[in-house]
Amino acid sequence: MEFVDSIPAARATAQAARSPMRPSGLAARSAVPAVTDPRAAQVRRYESGQLVWRVQCGDMINRERCVTVLVQDGEVVLVGPPGETARLSAGQLGQLRAALNEAAKLTER
Repeated sequence: MEFVDSIPAARATAQAARSPMRPSGLAARSAVPAVTDPRAAQVRRYESGQLVWRVQCGDMINRERCVTVLVQDGEVVLVGPPGETARLSAGQLGQLRAALNEAAKLTER
């Protein structure tokens, strides 16, 4: 099964390039919080220059889905499965909590 990215790559790249959080000469990876939770590190990745966290979950009929967390224009954005309900186990909930915490720290800078 393949997940479809809910954020068009061109839009994410353009927004990352003009982000006020990062001077244009610095790499996107410098935006990672210095202290990270290992649970969030498992789900953190860069997609088209944008730091995102993707937490695996399920829907109501046990299909694999994911919840996405990202920082955009100084705000934390939480994207659930399109038109779906996200069911998270205790471990997945810990990953989501850690991802939200890291994203919140990025917005405080």
